[in-house]
Amino acid sequence: MSAMPFEDFETAYETLAKAIDMAGPDREALFLTRLALVLGHEVGDIAVFRKAIKTALEDLE
Repeated sequence: MSAMPFEDFETAYETLAKAIDMAGPDREALFLTRLALVLGHEVGDIAVFRKAIKTALEDLE
């Protein structure tokens, strides 16, 4: 799996931020959970999915 080009990464960030705003504070967690599951299904590799979760959890404090 290759890394996303920086320009696309920036667009992805903006798209995600807008979608979180559209979901609203009460549904933010539900939206992010659904998004993670949809992306996990698209990736189709449980090891990659688990690695992404581990990476996302790093340095949350």
